Amino acid sequence: MDTAHSTTEAPTTEKTTLDVNAICRILPHRFPFLLIDRVLDLQRQKRIVAIKNVTINEPFFAGHFPNLPIMPGVLIVEAMAQAGGVLLLTEFEDRDERLVLFTGIERARFRRPVVPGDQLRIEVEVKVWRGTGGRMEGKAYVDDKLVAEAHVSCRVVSRSRDKKSSGNGEE
Repeated sequence: MDTAHSTTEAPTTEKTTLDVNAICRILPHRFPFLLIDRVLDLQRQKRIVAIKNVTINEPFFAGHFPNLPIMPGVLIVEAMAQAGGVLLLTEFEDRDERLVLFTGIERARFRRPVVPGDQLRIEVEVKVWRGTGGRMEGKAYVDDKLVAEAHVSCRVVSRSRDKKSSGNGEE
């Protein structure tokens, strides 16, 4: 009986970690715009936790701001979206033929500055999932302190602009 019980425990608690090479096999983003370094936890269609190691070598620090480097809030939201993109694209076997596009950002709040030397922990939870898109709640932390949060909406589209199945209204 105990063996039967252990087989009924489904892979709903399945967790996945990804290094930067695995992330690059899922996302099309590359330096200097790849903003996640590692996935610590991925629960399909539910949640993802990723990290971004923030270093002084980031190109945006040259101008934001000289002598007072602060990571731009929009890039923290982009890191949330990229983490969400990994979560969404893992559902598609033909992910090389698809892109995840932003369709909305709501309730963005920036609580504390993110500076060189910080490790950003990005937690994204699916709120609505509809197969080719959804709405997610993202939160970013440094040392367990909330630094930013936002709701992001996105849609998975075809990379080919001539395919009408993209649904993005562009031709």
